[in-house]
Amino acid sequence: MPKFETTRPVAHTPEQMFALVADVERYPEFLPLCQRLSIRSEREKEGKRLLIADMTVAYKLVRETFTSQVLLKPDDRQIEVQYVDGPFRYLDNRWTFNPRADGGCDVTFFIDYEFKSRTLGILMGSMFDYAFRRFAEAFERRADAIYARTGQVTGAA
Repeated sequence: MPKFETTRPVAHTPEQMFALVADVERYPEFLPLCQRLSIRSEREKEGKRLLIADMTVAYKLVRETFTSQVLLKPDDRQIEVQYVDGPFRYLDNRWTFNPRADGGCDVTFFIDYEFKSRTLGILMGSMFDYAFRRFAEAFERRADAIYARTGQVTGAA
């Protein structure tokens, strides 16, 4: 049952980092193992946005697609991801974006998951663990590239 949590201070605002993580369809451009991501459905209610999304991850000859529910809560500066279907027994992922006095924010990334299949866990487990540990860094690099270039806050896509 791999579990990982990290908090990273970044030079970007909570709103910028929230927008970046909420832009799930761009993940294949920069996230480790993420080959494809598509949104199945989307709805808004009371300032929150709920997405149902399919993500395909690939490593060597193994390709797996899973479905998750992504709850975007901009007023709370949180993103919650719950597993719906695919190769996992469960997957729980949370992001929080807390402002700092210097104008940046602390980004907390938490993930807890387990594969249904022991074989798949052995095949993909160490690679997933490596990739998930690099997710926060990948988002930070992406933010540096985007916001250093544009210098502005953008809304979640």
